[in-house]
Amino acid sequence: MAIREVRETCKDTDGDIKGLCNPGSFWSPRLSADVIRDIESGEHRYIVPWTSGPTEVEVVNDPQKGKYLRTRRDGSTGNNLDELPDCSC
Repeated sequence: MAIREVRETCKDTDGDIKGLCNPGSFWSPRLSADVIRDIESGEHRYIVPWTSGPTEVEVVNDPQKGKYLRTRRDGSTGNNLDELPDCSC
């Protein structure tokens, strides 16, 4: 299992995460659906290297919204991936 560092996200017009990026990495950008498959299959882990310490990207399965990506860097229910700079998917 490879660990992939996430430094940016691409978002849709509603601000929802469409994909993850790490400029210069061969795998970047990676669409959310592919990242979700990677995580659920155990093929790859995605980590955000915050200055406060690395945090793993996780899959959340919301009964209404479906599956999406998030982190819990500060223990909040908010999605800290929103704080990352934008990239293009």
